[in-house]
Amino acid sequence: MSMIGAYARVTPAELHRALDDPEWALELVGGRMEAEAQECPRPAPARCLDVDTAWDALGFLLRRAAFPVDIVHGEEPVPGADDWGYGPPRYLTPERVRTAAGALAEISGERLTSGVAPGDLAAAEVYPAIVWERGMPLDFVSEHYELLRPFFRAAADEGDGMLMWLG
Repeated sequence: MSMIGAYARVTPAELHRALDDPEWALELVGGRMEAEAQECPRPAPARCLDVDTAWDALGFLLRRAAFPVDIVHGEEPVPGADDWGYGPPRYLTPERVRTAAGALAEISGERLTSGVAPGDLAAAEVYPAIVWERGMPLDFVSEHYELLRPFFRAAADEGDGMLMWLG
């Protein structure tokens, strides 16, 4: 089973409740993910998004680019939350989502992966290392990054916060 990076947009009221009641948040997110699995919405209107196994490569490349917000792991843990797959969820406030959306608008997926080869990710032991050792193209990472850009932009435009986790 693979580790998948997942995101859920939440309103400020939902974020507040999620921080007080993480079990409620898990039910909310689970219901949204199930509903959207049927609909397959595009990233901008979606309330949930996953970046498959590209999450660690995204984190590596964003750190390399001195990205101002940790959009892969979140910046704060959800207090008292249980494991949502591979650890408890973390979150970003609406303000940090706006900062992230602005920074995402400045960096294209092509620019993010520029000058990096699969061997660089393999040497850095970026998950899943075996695909980078085999020379998987970085298009996989840039394609998932390009999904994050409209997802975060829509969240920022609506004043949403964000929950994120590895499932």
